[in-house]
Amino acid sequence: MDTLKMPALGDRFPELDVMTTFGKKKLPNDYEGKWFILFSHPGDFTPVCTTEFIAFNEELEEFKKMNTELLGLSIDQLQSHMKWTEAIAKITGKEIGFPIIADELGRVASALGMVHPGKGTNTVRAVYIVDPKGNLRLMMYYPQEIGRAVYEVKRALNALQVADANKVAAPENYPNNAFLGKDMVILPPPGTEQQKADRLALVARGEAKSYDWWFSYKKLK
Repeated sequence: MDTLKMPALGDRFPELDVMTTFGKKKLPNDYEGKWFILFSHPGDFTPVCTTEFIAFNEELEEFKKMNTELLGLSIDQLQSHMKWTEAIAKITGKEIGFPIIADELGRVASALGMVHPGKGTNTVRAVYIVDPKGNLRLMMYYPQEIGRAVYEVKRALNALQVADANKVAAPENYPNNAFLGKDMVILPPPGTEQQKADRLALVARGEAKSYDWWFSYKKLK
């Protein structure tokens, strides 16, 4: 039986030359210094995918403020992508402002594990978040019949950026964790007795809160 092959989290994103509705691009090199989000859809001219593209497009400027670019993909021809975005603009008034990769030979989908052996040639609803160094940091997979929540993609991106910038971890539903409180982040557990003593001192000074020395958190300034 065929198996689904995909890169692992932390791997460098595969180097790929792609053709998009905005011209040729080299992945991940053309996005060096920026985050990018690549998301696949099963096919052009499908209703669920259309709602997703509109939702991603509505958040395009917000993603750009987060130093992040968007890339769509499906195993369709370039002209199909162009006709689809034209149709979206005509029937909804929404102009799609991000490029879509034409992967008619399936090279990109195969390299990233987007094609499920039991689903024919259609790509699954995959989301890949890639950091400014070209490393794959997050993957999400959805079945064809369920649309993604763009706010969750944006939330996850924000959590990754906060964690990287502050050397912390992000709790469930960051920044709105109901248990710890809004904007709270988790400090890495101490790995030595000295680090444990330093952590307890930090809590004693009121610079962090703690349920125990291995479970400490604080609010970012």
